This record gives sequence, structure tokens and C-alpha cells, in this order.
Amino acid sequence: MNDKKKFKIRKDDTVQVIAGKDKGKRGNVVRVIAKKDAVIVSGINIVKKAMKKRSQQDQGGIADVEAPLHISNVAIVCKKCGPTRIGYKIDGDKKVRVCRKCGETL
Repeated sequence: MNDKKKFKIRKDDTVQVIAGKDKGKRGNVVRVIAKKDAVIVSGINIVKKAMKKRSQQDQGGIADVEAPLHISNVAIVCKKCGPTRIGYKIDGDKKVRVCRKCGETL
């Protein structure tokens, strides 16, 4: 069973957090984790993580890292109308993502 999940949010999309401790903040998607239905957004959901010393130069200690957010807690941002949902339109032989509010391509 090779179930490839399809998400409407992709890498480098600008998204806004709509739930959780960072609600209202915006950032770019760094990575989409399909297995966990999650996304990592730059500068959002920062947590402290204990890092092991790896080499002589590497200090180790406690570092700030971006933790994954569930994909349902972020909404893509349209340039015209802000956070929105995504629809699809067939443009010739291409399938393009469009804003559900204003219809502009994303």
C-alpha cells in the first residue's frame, strides 16, 4: 500500500498560523512532513531542544529549533485577501491552485 498523501500547502508557501500558541504569526513553509500531516514554518513554534556535543567546535547545550505544526493549524496567505483556503482550476492543460475568496492564482 503506497498511500501518497496530497496536501494543498507546499514548500515555500507563505502561511499564517490559525491555532495554537503562535496564532496570527506568518512565515514560510520550510518542510512538509507527510507522515505526520505536519509542516515546519520558519520562525514559528520555536521550542528548546537539548543538543549533544558532536565535535570539538560544536558546543552542544540547549538550542532553539522549529517544531512541526499540524497542517490543519495553518492557512495559506493570499496576497490580496489574507489567510484563505485553496481551490483548483484547470488552466489549459495545467492544474493551478487558486484563492477561494478572490480566485487569484497562488
